[in-house]
Amino acid sequence: MPVTARLSRKFYEAFGDEIANEFVDWFNQVDLTYRTDLERINELNFARFDARVEQRFAESDARMERRLGESELRWEKRFTELEVRLERRFGEFGAKWETRFVEFETRVEGRLTDFGRDLAGLDARLDRRISSLETRLIRWVVALWLATALGVLGLLRL
Repeated sequence: MPVTARLSRKFYEAFGDEIANEFVDWFNQVDLTYRTDLERINELNFARFDARVEQRFAESDARMERRLGESELRWEKRFTELEVRLERRFGEFGAKWETRFVEFETRVEGRLTDFGRDLAGLDARLDRRISSLETRLIRWVVALWLATALGVLGLLRL
Protein backbone atom coordinates (compact mmCIF):
# COMPACT_ATOMS: atom_id res chain seq x y z
CA MET A 1 0.00 0.00 0.00
CA PRO A 2 1.83 3.06 -1.24
CA VAL A 3 2.03 6.03 1.00
CA THR A 4 1.48 9.26 -0.83
CA ALA A 5 4.06 11.81 0.05
CA ARG A 6 2.73 15.16 1.06
CA LEU A 7 4.67 18.30 1.15
CA SER A 8 3.97 21.39 3.09
CA ARG A 9 2.01 24.23 1.59
CA LYS A 10 5.14 26.41 1.64
CA PHE A 11 6.90 23.96 -0.68
CA TYR A 12 3.98 24.22 -3.12
CA GLU A 13 4.07 27.99 -2.92
CA ALA A 14 7.83 28.14 -3.39
CA PHE A 15 8.15 25.71 -6.31
CA GLY A 16 4.68 25.69 -7.69
CA ASP A 17 2.08 22.96 -8.01
CA GLU A 18 3.58 21.33 -11.07
CA ILE A 19 7.08 20.87 -9.68
CA ALA A 20 5.78 19.88 -6.26
CA ASN A 21 3.47 17.27 -7.83
CA GLU A 22 6.37 15.91 -9.93
CA PHE A 23 8.48 15.79 -6.81
CA VAL A 24 5.69 13.94 -4.98
CA ASP A 25 5.29 11.53 -7.95
CA TRP A 26 9.04 10.97 -8.01
CA PHE A 27 9.01 10.23 -4.24
CA ASN A 28 6.14 7.78 -4.76
CA GLN A 29 7.97 6.05 -7.63
CA VAL A 30 11.16 5.79 -5.60
CA ASP A 31 9.13 4.50 -2.67
CA LEU A 32 7.41 1.92 -4.91
CA THR A 33 10.76 0.87 -6.40
CA TYR A 34 12.30 0.50 -2.97
CA ARG A 35 9.28 -1.41 -1.70
CA THR A 36 9.38 -3.74 -4.71
CA ASP A 37 13.14 -4.23 -4.36
CA LEU A 38 12.79 -4.79 -0.61
CA GLU A 39 10.00 -7.32 -1.17
CA ARG A 40 12.09 -9.16 -3.80
CA ILE A 41 15.17 -9.12 -1.53
CA ASN A 42 13.07 -10.38 1.40
CA GLU A 43 11.67 -13.19 -0.75
CA LEU A 44 15.17 -14.12 -1.94
CA ASN A 45 16.51 -14.01 1.61
CA PHE A 46 13.60 -16.11 2.84
CA ALA A 47 14.15 -18.61 -0.01
CA ARG A 48 17.87 -18.82 0.90
CA PHE A 49 16.99 -19.12 4.60
CA ASP A 50 14.40 -21.80 3.81
CA ALA A 51 16.95 -23.67 1.65
CA ARG A 52 19.55 -23.48 4.45
CA VAL A 53 17.02 -24.68 7.00
CA GLU A 54 16.03 -27.55 4.69
CA GLN A 55 19.70 -28.39 4.14
CA ARG A 56 20.42 -28.32 7.86
CA PHE A 57 17.39 -30.51 8.58
CA ALA A 58 18.54 -32.92 5.89
CA GLU A 59 22.08 -32.93 7.33
CA SER A 60 20.68 -33.34 10.82
CA ASP A 61 18.47 -36.22 9.66
CA ALA A 62 21.45 -37.83 7.92
CA ARG A 63 23.62 -37.44 11.06
CA MET A 64 20.80 -38.80 13.22
CA GLU A 65 20.32 -41.78 10.88
CA ARG A 66 24.06 -42.43 10.87
CA ARG A 67 24.26 -42.16 14.67
CA LEU A 68 21.21 -44.40 15.12
CA GLY A 69 22.77 -46.91 12.72
CA GLU A 70 26.06 -46.81 14.62
CA SER A 71 24.23 -47.10 17.93
CA GLU A 72 22.20 -50.02 16.62
CA LEU A 73 25.40 -51.74 15.46
CA ARG A 74 27.04 -51.15 18.86
CA TRP A 75 23.99 -52.54 20.68
CA GLU A 76 23.81 -55.51 18.31
CA LYS A 77 27.51 -56.17 18.94
CA ARG A 78 27.02 -55.89 22.71
CA PHE A 79 24.01 -58.24 22.65
CA THR A 80 25.96 -60.71 20.52
CA GLU A 81 28.92 -60.57 22.93
CA LEU A 82 26.54 -60.98 25.87
CA GLU A 83 24.89 -63.95 24.18
CA VAL A 84 28.29 -65.54 23.50
CA ARG A 85 29.37 -64.99 27.11
CA LEU A 86 26.10 -66.39 28.42
CA GLU A 87 26.35 -69.43 26.15
CA ARG A 88 29.93 -69.99 27.32
CA ARG A 89 28.97 -69.57 30.97
CA PHE A 90 25.94 -71.85 30.61
CA GLY A 91 28.24 -74.37 28.91
CA GLU A 92 30.74 -74.09 31.75
CA PHE A 93 27.92 -74.31 34.27
CA GLY A 94 26.50 -77.40 32.56
CA ALA A 95 29.93 -79.04 32.38
CA LYS A 96 30.59 -78.19 36.02
CA TRP A 97 27.27 -79.69 37.12
CA GLU A 98 27.82 -82.70 34.89
CA THR A 99 31.21 -83.21 36.57
CA ARG A 100 29.63 -82.82 39.99
CA PHE A 101 26.88 -85.31 39.15
CA VAL A 102 29.47 -87.80 37.88
CA GLU A 103 31.53 -87.29 41.06
CA PHE A 104 28.40 -87.69 43.18
CA GLU A 105 27.38 -90.79 41.28
CA THR A 106 30.89 -92.22 41.70
CA ARG A 107 30.83 -91.51 45.44
CA VAL A 108 27.38 -93.06 45.79
CA GLU A 109 28.49 -96.11 43.80
CA GLY A 110 31.59 -96.39 45.99
CA ARG A 111 29.54 -96.12 49.16
CA LEU A 112 27.03 -98.67 47.86
CA THR A 113 29.90 -101.01 47.00
CA ASP A 114 31.39 -100.48 50.47
CA PHE A 115 27.94 -101.03 51.99
CA GLY A 116 27.54 -104.22 49.93
CA ARG A 117 30.94 -105.48 51.15
CA ASP A 118 30.10 -104.53 54.73
CA LEU A 119 26.74 -106.24 54.36
CA ALA A 120 28.43 -109.36 52.93
CA GLY A 121 30.92 -109.32 55.81
CA LEU A 122 28.08 -108.85 58.28
CA ASP A 123 26.16 -111.67 56.62
CA ALA A 124 29.22 -113.95 56.89
CA ARG A 125 29.75 -113.01 60.56
CA LEU A 126 26.05 -113.52 61.22
CA ASP A 127 26.18 -116.92 59.51
CA ARG A 128 29.18 -117.89 61.65
CA ARG A 129 27.48 -116.74 64.84
CA ILE A 130 24.27 -118.52 63.92
CA SER A 131 26.29 -121.66 63.18
CA SER A 132 28.14 -121.30 66.47
CA LEU A 133 24.84 -120.72 68.28
CA GLU A 134 23.25 -123.71 66.57
CA THR A 135 26.22 -125.84 67.56
CA ARG A 136 25.98 -124.72 71.18
CA LEU A 137 22.21 -125.23 71.18
CA ILE A 138 22.56 -128.70 69.74
CA ARG A 139 25.14 -129.51 72.41
CA TRP A 140 22.80 -128.30 75.13
CA VAL A 141 19.90 -130.18 73.65
CA VAL A 142 22.01 -133.32 73.43
CA ALA A 143 23.29 -132.78 76.94
CA LEU A 144 19.74 -132.29 78.24
CA TRP A 145 18.53 -135.40 76.39
CA LEU A 146 21.40 -137.39 77.73
CA ALA A 147 20.72 -136.16 81.24
CA THR A 148 17.03 -136.94 80.80
CA ALA A 149 17.78 -140.35 79.27
CA LEU A 150 20.22 -141.16 82.05
CA GLY A 151 17.66 -140.01 84.62
CA VAL A 152 15.00 -142.20 83.01
CA LEU A 153 17.39 -145.17 82.81
CA GLY A 154 18.38 -144.63 86.41
CA LEU A 155 14.73 -144.72 87.40
CA LEU A 156 14.11 -147.80 85.41
CA ARG A 157 16.93 -149.68 87.11
CA LEU A 158 15.67 -149.06 90.38
